[in-house]
Amino acid sequence: MPLDGDPGPLNALTDVAGIEVGVTTLIDGDGPLVVGQGPVRTGVTAILPRGRGGIGEPCAAGWYSLNGNGEMTGTTWIDEVGAFTLPVVLSNTHAVGACHTGVVQWANRVAPRLARQWLLPVCTETWDGYLNDINGGHVRPEHVEAALDAARGGPVPEGSVGGGTGMNCYDFKGGNGTASRLVPFGSHTYTVAAFVQANFGDRAELTIAGHRVGPALLDDNPLAGDWFARDIAAPPGAGSVIAVIATDAPLLPGQCKALARRVPLGLARTGTTGSHFSGDIFLAFSTADVPGLASAFPLGPAGDDEIGSIAFLPWGRMDALYTAVVQAVEEAVLNALVVNVDMVGRDGHRTPRLPLDRLAALLGRGT
Repeated sequence: MPLDGDPGPLNALTDVAGIEVGVTTLIDGDGPLVVGQGPVRTGVTAILPRGRGGIGEPCAAGWYSLNGNGEMTGTTWIDEVGAFTLPVVLSNTHAVGACHTGVVQWANRVAPRLARQWLLPVCTETWDGYLNDINGGHVRPEHVEAALDAARGGPVPEGSVGGGTGMNCYDFKGGNGTASRLVPFGSHTYTVAAFVQANFGDRAELTIAGHRVGPALLDDNPLAGDWFARDIAAPPGAGSVIAVIATDAPLLPGQCKALARRVPLGLARTGTTGSHFSGDIFLAFSTADVPGLASAFPLGPAGDDEIGSIAFLPWGRMDALYTAVVQAVEEAVLNALVVNVDMVGRDGHRTPRLPLDRLAALLGRGT
C-alpha cells in the first residue's frame, strides 16, 4: 500500500529504544454463550515504556479523549504531574479492574520498594463482547502479570493477540496494530511510533491509502445483522480505539498531549468519523530523560541539586512529529486489519478478515 513516511527498522512501537511489549492471549471454547464459561476470545497487552528495568522512572506524558465512551486509568495523575512511571495495560472493557490489580501485584513482585508507594497504573480498554464472554471474568490478574513478564523488545505481535484478540475494526477482524516513523532533526533522528487496539469504524467508511474501499466491501458483514438490537442496541461504528504514541524526542508534557491530539487525524485517514458509541482515548509519552519529574517521595530538606530540568524541542519544530503521528496511526490501523484471519466466537458470531485479494484489485495493484 502506498503510505507516507519513513518507517523505523521494525515499523513498530519498539523502534523507540527501551520499550518492551508482551501479550497474553486467551482463546477457548465454541458455541453458545455461557457466562463464566465462554467462549473466550480476549487477552492482555502490556507496554513497558522503559522496559522492566525502568519501572518507576518517569516518562513525560499527555493524553487526549476524542470521545469519552471508554476508560483509561491513571490520567488524572498524568494531568497533575505531566508524567507516569508504570506500565500501560490494554484489555477488554470489563477487565480494567483485573488489569489494575495485576499491575499492582506485578510491581510488588519486581519492584517492592516502589510498590510501597501509591501505584497508579494506566489501564485501558475496548469492547470485545461480540466475540467474547466479556462478563465471564476470564482476564485475571495473573494473566496481566504473565503479559508483563513476557514483555520484550523486538517485533510486536499484531492482529488477534493480547488485548486485541476479540476486537473488530470496520466490521472486519481488528485488534493490535503498530507502526513507526523516523523524524530527522538536525544531526539527530528521532522516532515516533504508534500502537493501536483497533475496535472501531463502520464498514462503509473504510478508506485505505486515500481510496474509499468500504462501499465495495459491504457484503459478508455479519456485524451488520440484527444482533445489535438483540444484544447492545448500538449502531454500526460502535466499538472503541486506544492509541499509544511513543517517541524518544525530548518533549514537555504539553507537547506529549499535542501528539495525542493528532491521533484522530491518523484515524480519519482510515475513514472513521468518530462514533458516539466508540471510546477513542489516546496516550502519548516521551522516553527522553526527565530528571526530577514526578519525584514521589523526596527525602530530607530540599537542596539545590533537586532542581529538575527538561530539555525539549522548540514548539515551532513540532510539525514533523505531528506528521509522524498521523502517518504511524494510519498505518497501525491498517496493519491490524491486514495481518488478521477470520474469527468465530460466542454464539457462533463471526468476524471476517479484510479480503486482501479484493482490496488489491480495488487499489489497482493486482494480486
